[in-house]
Amino acid sequence: MERTDRTAGEGERVPGDAPGRLSGVEGAVAALRAGELLIMPTETVYGLAADAGNPDSVAKIFEAKGRPRFNPLISHVADAVAAERIAVFDDAARRLAAAFWPGPLTIVAPCRDMTVVSDLARAGLDSIAVRVPGHARARAVLDAFGGPVVAPSANRSGRPSPTTFADAMEETGSFASAALDGGPCAVGVESTVVSVLDGRVALLRPGSVTREEIEALVGPLDGAGEGHRSPGRLTRHYAPVSPVRLEAGEAGAGEILLGFGPGVGVERWSLSPSGDLREAAANLFRLLREADREGPAAIAVAPIPATGLGEAINDRLERAAGFVG
Repeated sequence: MERTDRTAGEGERVPGDAPGRLSGVEGAVAALRAGELLIMPTETVYGLAADAGNPDSVAKIFEAKGRPRFNPLISHVADAVAAERIAVFDDAARRLAAAFWPGPLTIVAPCRDMTVVSDLARAGLDSIAVRVPGHARARAVLDAFGGPVVAPSANRSGRPSPTTFADAMEETGSFASAALDGGPCAVGVESTVVSVLDGRVALLRPGSVTREEIEALVGPLDGAGEGHRSPGRLTRHYAPVSPVRLEAGEAGAGEILLGFGPGVGVERWSLSPSGDLREAAANLFRLLREADREGPAAIAVAPIPATGLGEAINDRLERAAGFVG
């Protein structure tokens, strides 16, 4: 596919089958602010990007990728200062950031403000995965946007991650309203993921920043990493204290019913009164948490179709109910 970028700020259009998608940084930022998706280059792989704070936009990513589970997503920011606005860094995290940012290292740390990055992007966890990418065009977008952007690989789930603009457009370009051509990805594999939680440093996902390079800075890594906090390493996500009962037709005594569809339960607790799967995905973690705070006998959940985005919603609910380890 013909390249369309000359300078980071141009507002050119992607040729061929995507006549309406602005390819300059200005158009990319406008798409993010409008709640739309963006094909964004990084030095690792091309990402399908969205405003990390907008749960509806994040849901569009899962829908576009056909992602079977709500893995936590990496929040990309322009610099280390921006990273510390959303994550709590200790000395080890700051040493790693100073050594490897901008670059292909993701740091998982306690979340500083859970209102900035949506529950859906964090998969309901109290930690956050954050990275400063090394690609100049990605950082130009992040700097102009002024907030965190999630950008998992721009492939359909289960397919190889795209490392060229053409491959990214072929995979998920039809779901994006803007696209940036940043040339071939220099690294070509997803970022290394390291957690810095409770005074321990653990390698959650290997990548081009090696174990040896990390240990040279922070000492031996802890072997008991929490894989569920890393993109691509899901085991179990946030589960409420209250029992979760699935496929519920109505609420039992002392239960709260999370409804789905017209006339199912009360609107206050409906995942989507209209039966919209994207809306249900965006509301899922918030409503589970809010219902749990009420201390019900159980959280009952109405049936959710298992098609499309419903597969991911049902996967998450099964984990919350303890059916999946």
